[in-house]
Amino acid sequence: MDVSLYSAAAAMNATERWQDLVADNLSSASLPGARQQEISFTAVQAGMSSAAPGTAGSSFEIPFAGATTNFSQGELKATGGNLDVALEGPGFFGVQMPDGSTAYTRDGEFQLNGQGRLTTKQGYPVKGTGGSLTFDPSNTAPITISPDGKLSQGADVKGGIAVTEFGNMKALSMGNGGFFYADSTVAKPKPSATTSVRQGFVEGSNTSPTMAMASLITSMRMFESNQKVMTMQSDRMAKTISDLSGTSGM
Repeated sequence: MDVSLYSAAAAMNATERWQDLVADNLSSASLPGARQQEISFTAVQAGMSSAAPGTAGSSFEIPFAGATTNFSQGELKATGGNLDVALEGPGFFGVQMPDGSTAYTRDGEFQLNGQGRLTTKQGYPVKGTGGSLTFDPSNTAPITISPDGKLSQGADVKGGIAVTEFGNMKALSMGNGGFFYADSTVAKPKPSATTSVRQGFVEGSNTSPTMAMASLITSMRMFESNQKVMTMQSDRMAKTISDLSGTSGM
């Protein structure tokens, strides 16, 4: 087995994975509350290299790329919208999905549907601490949201936004549209204790487009370098085979 050829191919796969992550980060950079995906490289044992007859081969490792989520706070941007809500702290809004499951998001660009229910911009109901959050569409009184998530329409208290924190953030899995999903036995969800709610703000993505572009360029150069290694090794093997064929034919 040509270990250098195998290692270069594995490195190309790892850097391609890196490029995919950077592309995903760039595509979600304008999505409120989006979380950046970060690459990490580790070496994993891949097998044993060949050796002379009667001797043991040595083990070799190849690079492996894994992804983790950066849950750091994004920048809060003032909008003035009374249904725009941002979170300060590690919490998430709970959202009821069409299949009845609960998803979690940091995107607080909310709206009211035709029945006066508070929903995400995709139309998914936002979960309240005591059930659904519904307002009277005919009531012209302003909607206010307190730092602890209590909602009021004028003097009428409508409930509270359910904000959830997790004991194990690494157990959250990312879905489409900035939504996260949690296995409750592993992620350990609990009512918010340290997160505050800011009305009239939205949280930006924690991805820096400039840094993402720099990472994309770096990953492309690494890919090209390993591609050259594979070409060199392939040419070397072809020459060796050609030389051996020429020798045997003499």
